[in-house]
Amino acid sequence: MLINKNEYFQTIQLIKEQIHSSQYRAIKSVNKELILLYWNIGNVILENIEWGNKFIDTLAKDIKMEFPTLKGFSVRNLKYMRKFAEVYTDFQFVQTVSAQITWSHNIEIMNKVKSYDEKKWYIENAIENGWSLNILIHQIKTNLYKRQVVVEKTTNYEKNLSQIQSALAKGALKDPYIFDFITFRDDMIEIELEKELVKQITKLLLELGSGFAFVGNQYHIEVAGEDFYIDLLFYHLKLKCYVVIELKTGKFVPEYAGKLNFYLSAVDDILKTEQDNPTIGLLLCREKNKLIAEYALKDMTKPIGVSEYKFFEELPKEFEDKLPTIEDLEKRINCFDGEICTDEKADD
Repeated sequence: MLINKNEYFQTIQLIKEQIHSSQYRAIKSVNKELILLYWNIGNVILENIEWGNKFIDTLAKDIKMEFPTLKGFSVRNLKYMRKFAEVYTDFQFVQTVSAQITWSHNIEIMNKVKSYDEKKWYIENAIENGWSLNILIHQIKTNLYKRQVVVEKTTNYEKNLSQIQSALAKGALKDPYIFDFITFRDDMIEIELEKELVKQITKLLLELGSGFAFVGNQYHIEVAGEDFYIDLLFYHLKLKCYVVIELKTGKFVPEYAGKLNFYLSAVDDILKTEQDNPTIGLLLCREKNKLIAEYALKDMTKPIGVSEYKFFEELPKEFEDKLPTIEDLEKRINCFDGEICTDEKADD
């Protein structure tokens, strides 16, 4: 019997997918067991905390003697295990949440994030968005939690969107956005900024957040026989709507909101389908006066948000303690994305 080439390749592809899926589940299972082991050992160390650091030193040596080829049980890593058990006292949380990210992810969050709620947020978002270790480091460094969760955002979403859509849209918004992947010049005009952002579209999408799909820049629309061009047009897969982003290299002025309101009306009429939610606007500027922006949006009929954007060298002082030192960066050189770092690599 002759083998049908198409059927054969489909069969091979199915087998490959099953192998990859099985390997992924195996890695997740191993990682989970490792995290739970570390948590349990951390609790044992806590129970004997009165013995002091000499207990940890002796324990590291004894484990090394019993398991000479086993890595991940250095003095420093054992101290991390103690800290891990001390920070996360709820076994259910460790089993279902912390165990879904690598030990290196957990160490980074323990070392760089202060409050429990903030730690929990970074863990959950690392899981949901599949952040590699480097991406997690970047998100903590730029204080994503403060920019996305804590900051009071300037929008009229509550007035012009349903309650659920408004909450989702505000939750996706940041202020400020950090464009540390491009070099800004004082004489840069908007079209140049736009081109630089599009050149780095992958990094731009990372900063915008999960769900954004790039539709185009200088997106052409025609209204009453006249041509108009939208700076950046996206579609948000979770919000199920178009998102129009207008860029300004100066400070916010009220006239900008009127122009963006016009673009949103045009997109709703020309591109939006019955399955789409109302189009959302986001105005990004170098600087804004919050009260002026709120007045400008107050009577607008379309949902608009106003945020600032910053560059790496402009990060506010409250972000400075989030930046890695040279020593931190040198230590991380040996720790690759996505791997379960153990022993001395995990110590770093």
